[in-house]
Amino acid sequence: MRFTVATYNIHKGFSHLTRRVVIHEVRDKLHGLDADVVFLQEVQGVHRQHAGRYRDWPLKPQHEFIADKVWREVAYGRNAITRHGHHGNAVLSRFPIVEQSNQDISAHAFESRGLLHCVMQLQRGLPPLHCINVHLGLFQRGRDWQVRALCERIRESVPANAALIIAGDFNDWRRKADRMLQNELGVVEVFEAARGRPARTFPSVLPVFRLDRIYARGLKIIAADVHYAYPLARLSDHAALAATFELSRSGAASR
Repeated sequence: MRFTVATYNIHKGFSHLTRRVVIHEVRDKLHGLDADVVFLQEVQGVHRQHAGRYRDWPLKPQHEFIADKVWREVAYGRNAITRHGHHGNAVLSRFPIVEQSNQDISAHAFESRGLLHCVMQLQRGLPPLHCINVHLGLFQRGRDWQVRALCERIRESVPANAALIIAGDFNDWRRKADRMLQNELGVVEVFEAARGRPARTFPSVLPVFRLDRIYARGLKIIAADVHYAYPLARLSDHAALAATFELSRSGAASR
């Protein structure tokens, strides 16, 4: 069975440099990608001040607003609680989410981070698919600890032969987390496998850094694409990534 996933840091629904609300354009962009599973980072669950300030601020949490009628299954992991609300990661899916769990991997008090782990049943007779949505910290020492926590989570909660996707914003411009994940978990970075190196995704105006990633294990990679927003400055400061996979009944890994 073939299916497509996408990952996108939506910058809390604001444009590059936080100049204007673009959550409606973000929703249209994501609907246009036609992905079956979407990993979102920096999702605003609630922000009472923005809701009162901006006329076009959605009445629903951003992940529910984006999901609309396209993705009927939604999981949200609240990572940061602020004076006006909270934000975190979200997974939107066309497939049933049979399990979900959010784990706090904050490395210090000033930067709240989490990993959202969802288990999906794509089709009767197929093995379950484990999806982990991450947003790692800005500092190397914290990221090292967070990657170790991610590896420990996977070793404890994901069977070695299970189909697995890890996607999100890794803030890993030095590729240290990349090497650790591939060595410790046996995953492949999808764009490196398909195109020779991870995709440039940040800043979206002139992408230089390879911050956003999709890793996979137990899946055949069919395609990998980078989606930039035009005009560039209107949407998030990150580009969106998408990848198409094939999951077989055996779930055997294939590059």
